[in-house]
Amino acid sequence: MSEESQPQRKPSFGSIVISTLAAAIGVQSKKNQERDFSGGNIYHYIAAGLIFTLGFIVCMTLIVQAVLKNSGL
Repeated sequence: MSEESQPQRKPSFGSIVISTLAAAIGVQSKKNQERDFSGGNIYHYIAAGLIFTLGFIVCMTLIVQAVLKNSGL
């Protein structure tokens, strides 16, 4: 059975998280990118990207604050 004749399955929560992390660090494969674009809901990926970005900003802010506090500045 070829890939084109198989029904498209919706990506799982874990699959969306993995794809978001891979895309964020730039290691998303072409095959996975095509799978995401063909089978996933764009709004799920946008939400995952926004949540990741917000979490990244919060983590970086906390790290910088801790470093500055420990350095005496």
